[in-house]
Amino acid sequence: MPFGQSPLAITRQRAFDDQLKAYGYAELITLLRAELGVPVAEAAVADLNTVGENADLAPRAAETKNLLRAIAEDREYRLILDHPILTLDVAGTTAYLEPDAVSHRIGDQLHVVLVRSFAAVDGQANARKVAEAAKQAAVYVLAIRQTFQASGLPIGLVSDRFLLVLPKDFTNRPYGRLVDLRQQLDAVQNQLDRLARVESRAAALSPDATLDLSHNAEGQPAASADQLLRTVEELPHLYGPRCLDMCELSRYCRDSAVNERDPAHLGSTVRDSLPGLENTSTALAFARGERDDVAETQEEVVALLRTAAELRARRLGGGAA
Repeated sequence: MPFGQSPLAITRQRAFDDQLKAYGYAELITLLRAELGVPVAEAAVADLNTVGENADLAPRAAETKNLLRAIAEDREYRLILDHPILTLDVAGTTAYLEPDAVSHRIGDQLHVVLVRSFAAVDGQANARKVAEAAKQAAVYVLAIRQTFQASGLPIGLVSDRFLLVLPKDFTNRPYGRLVDLRQQLDAVQNQLDRLARVESRAAALSPDATLDLSHNAEGQPAASADQLLRTVEELPHLYGPRCLDMCELSRYCRDSAVNERDPAHLGSTVRDSLPGLENTSTALAFARGERDDVAETQEEVVALLRTAAELRARRLGGGAA
């Protein structure tokens, strides 16, 4: 199949989901108990796949918001939300998101739960797939925090770790581990901060800016090549290698990213690993200790860069790494 998951993968995911939900979500609650210290006898589940037999997004999102507020205020202390609908403001547009579950408040923390059908063999799972799941979980965490902030609730209630649930070894027995999200949260928030509404972008352009590719009755282009190029140059780009598969301007943005040494031109993994660093030259300068003007939001990534540089120097020097 050219697009999407295979039917086998979809069937496996559904079977694993059904197993976790069987007998009143017994296996999911057992995992929450093992990883988060949840007393099984005190857990309950709110099924948000529908609200009063209504599966539309708006009523499900409203009920999710009400339940999250109740959990945050300790009015619903032992509650797990199954397939809640979260909302996230993305450049002025409301995006609807559907995590697998959100665990109830345990102490001072709520946890996002993601269920995936790729296996953890001997406690190890595919690193690329785990990273993709972590990025998705980071979006859910930011959505919940945005909801809390709008309601005047403390965003610190939402944990920066999520519970990843996978099949164990070559069976369908569930296996769960808490995964740290701090790096992904910084990367996703940085991307969201760079987005802007179309109206804001248009207002910042010069009066003669245009992207009109139409032709008049005589077959002449409505806008000259110079006009189009100037407009494109005025627009900021957010390049990633996947853009080459879907955007006609991707090669222009790739050249700009290379010239500006934007980490994105090296791939999403490098970009997400360097949140808050505008180019690879800055990253190298921090890694080599040539710069010390580290902002508070850059402290963690700079510490990781310097550790990596130290390990690389030891390896190249023949020492133990």
